[in-house]
Amino acid sequence: MFVGITNTPRNYAWGSTSHIAELLGREPSGAPEAELWLGAHAGSPARIIDPSLAGGAGTLDAWIAASPDLALGSEYAGAAGGGESQPRLPFLLKVLAAAHPLSLQAHPSPERARAGFELENEAGIPLDAPDRNYRDPYHKPELIVALSDRLEALCGFRDPDTIRAILEELRALDAATDDPQPAALGALESRLTGADPLRDAVDWLLRDGRGEDSGEVAWLIQRVVTLARQAVYLAEGGATVDFLPAFVTVGELAAHYPGDPGIVISLLVNRVSLKRGEALYLPAGNIHAYLDGLGVELMTASDNVLRGGLTPKHIDVDELLDVLDFTPLPVPYLPSVPMSPGVSVFRPDVPDFELVRIVSSPDRTDESPSAAGVPMRQVTLAGPGIMLCTSGRFLVAGGKSSAELKRGEAAYITPDEGTLTFAGAGEVFLATTASVSA
Repeated sequence: MFVGITNTPRNYAWGSTSHIAELLGREPSGAPEAELWLGAHAGSPARIIDPSLAGGAGTLDAWIAASPDLALGSEYAGAAGGGESQPRLPFLLKVLAAAHPLSLQAHPSPERARAGFELENEAGIPLDAPDRNYRDPYHKPELIVALSDRLEALCGFRDPDTIRAILEELRALDAATDDPQPAALGALESRLTGADPLRDAVDWLLRDGRGEDSGEVAWLIQRVVTLARQAVYLAEGGATVDFLPAFVTVGELAAHYPGDPGIVISLLVNRVSLKRGEALYLPAGNIHAYLDGLGVELMTASDNVLRGGLTPKHIDVDELLDVLDFTPLPVPYLPSVPMSPGVSVFRPDVPDFELVRIVSSPDRTDESPSAAGVPMRQVTLAGPGIMLCTSGRFLVAGGKSSAELKRGEAAYITPDEGTLTFAGAGEVFLATTASVSA
């Protein structure tokens, strides 16, 4: 069964006023449109366009609760657990549109999420309390594929040697000023010399930088911002600046979050620019923040976020430090795996989800044409799915029914449809459980 779904974008302050509307061919609302949720998460369940197809249910979560065997299939209908009594769709598809930087954040492992959820329940902390860390018992790994020409992000800690080289460049800039203040940078450098330098530095910046006695950290933030802006100014005049992207980032963050310790933490984290079609995979513990751009995001159906700066919201420093992975690692690019001409899959190392990209255009030479000469693609589901058309239009046929899908439209797919055939031209993203095949 194909069931058309839709939703209203969430209007977080960092959202774009145009990106989602332009992608989906809609009129902008005039408010920031940050995230379009297409799933069954209780925070913003997708609306069912024709409730008569879903036994009268108006939202996807209500239909799944009422008819789990039909909506999810027998494998996932019996998958309730982790502290919940109802079957659940294990993934959540989103469109994310950032006009301003999001908070620095990380997500817990499955074990940490279950333990934290139970502890906060036992403590009587309401699920909607602003100081609650765990709103459900699930982990939240996620991947994002860039839909804009560039999607800017921070993710994963840099190697300490690289961080020291960045600080050396700042020291040189400081020494060239009329009023050198080397002790400001020295306060950070002293935290980067121990056995666990990144943890020590983040602990100090967050713990001391957000209280009333934040003088030393506040001084450091102010000095880093001043020096970074000088570096950008010199680069604009033709000077060579080795770590220019890091200094540009400092200026951008300072414009939106003046005085926030996350400004300095950004120097410890990789800056990444994704081109359209490139993806990142962010497993448990990976510190990250999206800065600007449009992307399609797929994650487990969870809302567990441990924040670490660039936000006025609650930060639990102790919990964050235990969740963060401080191991310096390469940028976690996630290359797509070709399945067949025009069909590729982003396949992370978790069983909760995969993201298939179907691309078809009449002028390609690798098309598998139908009798009518229309390009065709095939994908076989292993569980339920959600498809979103980002360009063009398609006729999608499954084992039991068919549906029309054009730019801006989305549909939920029950697993009994099995093999899907996409006839048409454009681009579709298909979120589903592991493992699909072509």
